[in-house]
Amino acid sequence: MFEKTYRDRLDADLARWEADGVIAPAAAAAIRHALPPLPAGINIAVVVGIVGGLLIAAAFLAFVAAHWTEIARLLRFAILIAGMVVTSALGAWFAARGREVLADLCASIGAIIFGAGIALVGQMYHLGDDFAGGMLLWSIGALAAALLTGSRGALAVGLAAAGIWTCMRIIDAPDILHLPYLAVWLLAAGLAFAWNSRVAAHLVALAVLPWWIATSLRFDFDGPQPSFVLANSAALLFGAGLAIAAAPSPRALQLGSVLSIYGAFSLAAAAVLEVTTVDDIIRFRTGAGSAQPLWAILCGAAGVVLALVSAALTKRKGEILAACAIGLVLLAAPLWPVATAGEPWLAYAALLCAMLCLVVSGVLDDVRPRIVAGWLGIAGVIAGITWAVKGSLLARSAFLAAAGIVAVAFATALNRALPRSAR
Repeated sequence: MFEKTYRDRLDADLARWEADGVIAPAAAAAIRHALPPLPAGINIAVVVGIVGGLLIAAAFLAFVAAHWTEIARLLRFAILIAGMVVTSALGAWFAARGREVLADLCASIGAIIFGAGIALVGQMYHLGDDFAGGMLLWSIGALAAALLTGSRGALAVGLAAAGIWTCMRIIDAPDILHLPYLAVWLLAAGLAFAWNSRVAAHLVALAVLPWWIATSLRFDFDGPQPSFVLANSAALLFGAGLAIAAAPSPRALQLGSVLSIYGAFSLAAAAVLEVTTVDDIIRFRTGAGSAQPLWAILCGAAGVVLALVSAALTKRKGEILAACAIGLVLLAAPLWPVATAGEPWLAYAALLCAMLCLVVSGVLDDVRPRIVAGWLGIAGVIAGITWAVKGSLLARSAFLAAAGIVAVAFATALNRALPRSAR
C-alpha cells in the first residue's frame, strides 16, 4: 500500500533473517537487487513549490474576480483559455522532467479552469439553465484530460462533477433510475484498472457512493426503505470487489481489494442504518410500501453470488464468511415486516451475526479494514438496539445478554476447533 513503508519493513526483515541464518547473505542481496527503484517522493522543495503555485493562482483569480465586470467578454474567455493552455504546457514540461506530482497538479488545475470556462460561457451568453448538463460537460472534459495525461487529480475533478450531475438528474426525475452515470463510472474504473493506481481505485470506490445514496433517497416517504436499498448496494460493491480481486491479475487485485474495503464499511453502515431507521430512531419512511425494489434485491443477490464465486476461486474460508455477512444483512430486510406486532428480534440477531461474520472473515483472511468495519458495525448495531424507540429496555437488555452468551460459546467452540497456530 505504501511502497516506502513496505521497503523499510522488508529491509528490516531481510537483515533479521540474515542474522538468524534463515537466508544466505547472497540471497538477501539478490532480493534487494531485484526490487525496482522507489518512485520519487514529495520532498520539501516540491511541497513549497506546490504551495507557491497555488498562492500565485489564487492571487490571479482574486485579481480577475475583482475586475471581472470591467473586463470585456472576449477577454474573459481568452483569460480562461490562456489558463488552460499555460497549465497544460507547464504540466507537459514537468512531466518531461519526471516531476509527476507537479504535472498532475497542473492537469488538475486545468480541469478546474475548464469547468470555470463552462460556467463563464453560460453566464455571458445566457445559455439554458441546464446546470446538470454543464456538470456533465465538465466531467467529460476532466475525464478526457485524465485519459490523456494520467492525472489522478483530473480524474477526481471529473468524478466529482459527474457525481453532482447524477444527483441533480435523480432529483429532477426521481421515478427513473439514472443509469447513464454508471457508464461514466465504468470508464473511470477502467482507467483505475489500466493505471494500476491505488489512488485512482479509491477515487472510483468513493464515486459510486453518491449515486447509490441519491438513488436510495429519491423515493418519497411512502416508498422503499433507503437503508435496505443501501444494504443491497453495499452487498454488490463488497461482492464485486472480492470477485475482481480474485482474478489472476495484479491490476484486478489492487482495484478489487479497494472496492471490497469500501464495500465492507458500506455493509457495516447499512446494518447500523437498518436498526436506526427501521426502528424509528431516525424516521425515513412512514408508509407501508415495498421495503425494496426488485432491481435492488437483484443487486444484493448478485453481491452474495460474487462473494461465493470469489471464495471458490481463492479457497479462502474468510470470503465464505464474508458472503454470509452479506446475506445476513440482506435477510434482515424481509425479517422486519414479519415482526410488526413486536420487536424484530430475528432481524437484530441476523445483523449481529452478520457483523460477527465480517470480523471473523477479516481475521481469517488477515484483512484489517474488514475487521475494523465489522467491529464498527457491531458497536453501531448494539447501540441501535439499546436505544431503539420501540419495545421495553428490559427485553432489549435480555436479548443483548443472550446474544453475548451465544457469542462467548461460539468463541469457545471456535478456539477448540482451530489449530493452535491459527488461534
